Amino acid sequence: MRPNRALEIGTGLFVLLGFAALFFLTTQLPGSGVRVGGESGFDVTARFDNVGDLKTGSPVTLAGVRIGRVTGIAFDPTDFKAVVTLDIDRKYDRIPDDSDASIQTAGLLGGKYVGIGPGGSDTYLHAGSTIEFTQSAIVLESLINKFFANFASRGNASASEPKEEVKP
Repeated sequence: MRPNRALEIGTGLFVLLGFAALFFLTTQLPGSGVRVGGESGFDVTARFDNVGDLKTGSPVTLAGVRIGRVTGIAFDPTDFKAVVTLDIDRKYDRIPDDSDASIQTAGLLGGKYVGIGPGGSDTYLHAGSTIEFTQSAIVLESLINKFFANFASRGNASASEPKEEVKP
């Protein structure tokens, strides 16, 4: 009966460890709203023409290093732009205020994130700052549509041009 009891305890610990790992992973999902081990930072806003499928909780990176997360996405009806609120960790408080923000894609089919390119100013972003220079998301569907529209218009133009006859 002794080996059976050890097997039951081992199985129970394995299941408990599985639930703990599942809980940890769900708290790390973008948009979960739960932060484990992270300190609060300062909020910065940026305005974009198109945010694509950027989501609340998506990472904010600088030089490929995660420095914060997206905490809010709203629509401004006065200038018809998306206002994105970024929570930057306090330890990254020396980001020049003339930096640019762009919405990028992680991999070919990956999720969107905000990438910040550093500027050269001697003054830095602080709570309530706005990043003025932004580049909107590149929507793959619109690029494909433009490509095919351009391809189709070239095909129609060449078909409508008169052909010259070559005489021997």
